[in-house]
Amino acid sequence: MKKVEAIIKPFRLEEVKDALAQIGITGMTVSEVKGYGRQKGHSELYRGAEYVVDFLPKIKVELVVDDEQLDQVLDTITEAARTGKIGDGKIFVSDIEKVIRIRTGETGSEAI
Repeated sequence: MKKVEAIIKPFRLEEVKDALAQIGITGMTVSEVKGYGRQKGHSELYRGAEYVVDFLPKIKVELVVDDEQLDQVLDTITEAARTGKIGDGKIFVSDIEKVIRIRTGETGSEAI
């Protein structure tokens, strides 16, 4: 099993969620996060004073998938989140040793 963490632009969340649902992925965790990379923030004007916004709002989507689904999930997220502009985000993949559904005690793929 793999954990997929995707950092995407907030306005692409619905597209990513719908695209994942079409391939059978129904569960995910979504968090509002802030960060920056090459985009490096931007300047804004507020009440006549200019200030720098270092951390930009992003969405973090987390899901756990079977190894067989991984490539399809990565392709789906990449296509749905891509705008072609700087700041589209990143996807991180890590190994999951064990999953337990608390309510039923199911483990492994059954618990996803």
